[in-house]
Amino acid sequence: MEVGTFFRRLLERKGYRVKVAASGAEAVRALDEQQYQVAMVDLKLPDANGLSLLQEIKNRQPGCEVIIMTGYSTTKTAVKAIQLGAFDYIDKPFEDIAEVEDLIDKACDYGKSLQHGAGTQPEWFNTAAKAGFLVGGTAKMFKMVSIADKIAKKNINVLIQGETGTGKEVLARFIHAASNRSDMLFIPVNCGAFPENLLESELFGHEKGAFTGASSQRRGIFELADRGTLFLDEIGEASLSIQVKLLRVLETGEFLRVGGEKTIHTDVRIVAATNIDLEQAVRDKLFREDLFYRLDVVRFELPPLRERREDIPLLVKHFLKRNSEFADKEPPQVSGETMRLLMEYSWPGNIRELANTIDQAVALCDGPVILPNHLSDKIMNSLFPQNNWQTADINAADNVPANTINGQLQNLLDHREGLVSMSPEELLIAHRLVRAIDSAIGEAIDTRKLPRPEPPALQEVEARAIRDALSYHRGNVTSASRSLGIGRNTLYRKMKEYNIDLN
Repeated sequence: MEVGTFFRRLLERKGYRVKVAASGAEAVRALDEQQYQVAMVDLKLPDANGLSLLQEIKNRQPGCEVIIMTGYSTTKTAVKAIQLGAFDYIDKPFEDIAEVEDLIDKACDYGKSLQHGAGTQPEWFNTAAKAGFLVGGTAKMFKMVSIADKIAKKNINVLIQGETGTGKEVLARFIHAASNRSDMLFIPVNCGAFPENLLESELFGHEKGAFTGASSQRRGIFELADRGTLFLDEIGEASLSIQVKLLRVLETGEFLRVGGEKTIHTDVRIVAATNIDLEQAVRDKLFREDLFYRLDVVRFELPPLRERREDIPLLVKHFLKRNSEFADKEPPQVSGETMRLLMEYSWPGNIRELANTIDQAVALCDGPVILPNHLSDKIMNSLFPQNNWQTADINAADNVPANTINGQLQNLLDHREGLVSMSPEELLIAHRLVRAIDSAIGEAIDTRKLPRPEPPALQEVEARAIRDALSYHRGNVTSASRSLGIGRNTLYRKMKEYNIDLN
């Protein structure tokens, strides 16, 4: 009750109405009596677990913001509270009363903004934008970044796991930008990019003459990043010898330069990242267990791009804009068919591969619209192993009953190799029938007021017309340009623009 009495006196002086509950049961009864804006919940209660009470509060009064007070639990438990909906947590004993008051005021203001429909953008939105962190719109990413924003302000180490290219360094930069160290240096180092002896010198520095080529004293990253943030990328690639030295710095805040005898103190926040399973590496004796637990205070798992496909259009738009800023020109548009292909691809290289794909497509695109033929062969071959782009949509359709019109069409498509044995007259008649069927189906769709498939971009139609004309005239550019009503030079220019050859 001492803590309750303290908060009553503190907050009533500020004009708040305060209710003190000495147990979980009393807190539940208080929730039934009236509405609250903020609840201060201790993790250890006489008759209840603080996390359970947090969930009870959120179930009964979703608009009540909960601040967890922790003095008996680990940081992991406090982070779990945030994942369950807590506004934030604060450690006991309270060393800075002004910090406590400020946190309560923020929770109260945040709750009011939600009730009045304000605050459509999360409070971390501007920080993410400045850090170049495109969060996207998936609930999983929003929740993760909201937690990262709160954790950023705590002086605790962070471990980021995720596949190559998922944006681990960008998340680390966001954590630094949202932290109280944002005015100091953020220094990234890839532990897998250096041989062991060079990595040691890179991290801890060296004295003059410490080894061959050490012609002068050099400060290491731990020294340069003092009071800032050090991002250790690919931490799983660090040797066991380097791991021992890292552990000492994390435990004592002290280290020696290579060849040095003077202890150097450093205050560095560590954000480590890896694309391997560190827990498995610990079991395989490839990574020190004590270092793992020092780094794994808070862990974030970045989802691969294939699990957040709905963010692809936003990411594409972002990369197009970035590319145009470098080139100082208007970004091209992306055709509907191209975007569909981008959405279907599995992206083993994740966001980094998508960024490179857009850069390559922009380089190949001489016109205002990026078309499927501007995408890399790797993507197209992955989506269409037999290079049957035009019929891929139909082949991917679910099986249909054989005794229906669609079943007959599907059967014809499945056995298309038989078309080459048809007589010329039969093929020409079939071609005319298919075109007439296509027109008739379009009319039926319009009559039923059904949504048609997204129409192709004008450039796609033009590219198809050029291919058809060249095919009809067996590659004769003069005849093809005449039938298209354009000059030979114009046709050659458009063939280059659409990446069409005469093969």
